[in-house]
Amino acid sequence: MTKPALKIEKATSSRIGEVDFDNLQFGRLFGDHMFHMEYRDGAWGEPEVKPFGPIEITPAMNVMHYGQAVFEGMKAFYVDENTVNIFRPKMHFERFNRSCRRMCVPETDYETFITALEELIRLDKQWIPKKSGTAMYIRPVIYASDNYLAARVSGVYSYYIITSPVGAYYAEGFNPVSLTTPDGFVRAVKGGTGEAKTAGNYAASFLPAKKAQEEGYTQVLWLDAIEKKYIEEVGTMNIHFLMGDTLVTPQLTGSVLAGVTRNSVTQLAKDWGIKVEERRITIDEVFESAENGTLTEVFGSGTAAVISPVGSIQHNGKTIHIGDGKIGAFAEKLFDTITGIQYGKLDDPHGWVHSVSV
Repeated sequence: MTKPALKIEKATSSRIGEVDFDNLQFGRLFGDHMFHMEYRDGAWGEPEVKPFGPIEITPAMNVMHYGQAVFEGMKAFYVDENTVNIFRPKMHFERFNRSCRRMCVPETDYETFITALEELIRLDKQWIPKKSGTAMYIRPVIYASDNYLAARVSGVYSYYIITSPVGAYYAEGFNPVSLTTPDGFVRAVKGGTGEAKTAGNYAASFLPAKKAQEEGYTQVLWLDAIEKKYIEEVGTMNIHFLMGDTLVTPQLTGSVLAGVTRNSVTQLAKDWGIKVEERRITIDEVFESAENGTLTEVFGSGTAAVISPVGSIQHNGKTIHIGDGKIGAFAEKLFDTITGIQYGKLDDPHGWVHSVSV
């Protein structure tokens, strides 16, 4: 791999003094540097790393009116004073480009992507928290930055990568979350943008998520938009069901985000000899499995929380409770294994981590 030359402008002073590493909130503070690249006249321009700061926009910027934007979410982990691990950057990058294709955004190359990540980590290595359960969150984003009011594909795009030291995503920590199916709302349909990581998907989910939280639930458990009976995903994570000796995960039907942690979960389960089924599963089947005692664990998976146990699910006025108010043994093993690989404490048989020498 030939690494591209990045123009680098170092920050003259650091804001790291603003960070309370003992009380990290998710996505509130950002590193001293950011990556930037512009697309215009049919090509990406010179890549650069520069001090993090405000960007100039006008009220006519295309993305604010037509929502042409894609992003990714990934993490880097402190291993020791000399090493930081990025978890599955190639898979994140491939999903980033798939989202770009779906949203008619110009694709980028992996060499620039990984070089930018390495430079940001080296420049801001002091921003990477060292405690177990913490990480450096990495947010690449590309958005339409042309200035015109016309419902058509933009000709100009801005590409940024920013970083943020983070703690646990959920305030509940490892306490099981509660889910409810939406009443009258749908998330995505096959052929739509549900499988892309694009801005509008999340904005459309905020109202039902807000209603769910007002009713005492953590998140929405989304069902398919046509028959409203097949489980798809949770608001910010994929979902998994341990039924007897089988791990059942909703299949990727074109309206479900292909989670990187989801892929890690199913691969590890196969490694351990667990039967894995990626298929359509109805909410009724889950409730029946809970009632007959074969449903032993339910948990979500995602970059932010890694593994999030589910303690209850509400649907059509009925509620099932899973487990005893604690994370299940299988979900805990998954969490310990994935985080062990991320922090360099366990072997990495699948080559998931990209180590950066700092």
